[in-house]
Amino acid sequence: MTTANNTPTTRLCTHTLTSLHYRDANLVEDLMGKKSFTEVMLMQILGRNPRGVDLRITDVVLIVLMEHGLTPSAIATRLIYMSAPENLQGAVSAGLLAVGSSFVGTMENCSRLLDRIGAAADPEAEAQEIAREHKALKIPVPGFGHHLHKPVDPRAYKLLDLARAEPDLAGDKIRALECLSRAVDAAAGRPITLNATGAVAALLGEIGVPTNVMRGFAVISRAAGLVAHIVEEQQSPSGRFIWDTVEHAIPYVGEGGQTT
Repeated sequence: MTTANNTPTTRLCTHTLTSLHYRDANLVEDLMGKKSFTEVMLMQILGRNPRGVDLRITDVVLIVLMEHGLTPSAIATRLIYMSAPENLQGAVSAGLLAVGSSFVGTMENCSRLLDRIGAAADPEAEAQEIAREHKALKIPVPGFGHHLHKPVDPRAYKLLDLARAEPDLAGDKIRALECLSRAVDAAAGRPITLNATGAVAALLGEIGVPTNVMRGFAVISRAAGLVAHIVEEQQSPSGRFIWDTVEHAIPYVGEGGQTT
């Protein structure tokens, strides 16, 4: 935000010698012991007091995104922690760099498609065009397909069931996702798994999270999961095993090292 003379300003936090304020709330008097982390997080990110439905949806999304085993982000964190155990935050940040358009952060890509469908005069036709575009390029539609969960991703259906049970949600993003799912299945000629990040895109959209902010929720959630991976790495180290496994599994095929 800027003032009339273009001087940058902030609304997020201020302090005096005896107080600290998050937006307009006094940290000590209004927030500590009275609000949950999720409430304050949404207040800070969205700039408004969250409703009950916002908290329920955000909590379930954060739980879903926290963990999925030894994914690229978890492996990166474990290997960096093995290399620099004095730098826990560096290991977590290394894992967070893997939150992107291929893993964990794909809800942002899917949400852009849902925005496109929602803005179209004919949502069904727009969804079909999206499916055709991706099929022609031979790339998966963001939010669809999963290498581990088939024929369905149980997380996605639970997320959608929980959202449909919330009367305060308009349902526009969920309907757009359902429309896209039908088009993806039709283009493929078979059912394609709707995955968790596709459902997350719809749910975050339903509570008013902008598309270009959604990946931040994956970062927040996965950071907690990566700290848990570091705790396990401290107790039962696997980094060296991962390194040795990769070194032996990927053979060298060049001419170096040959005996003469």
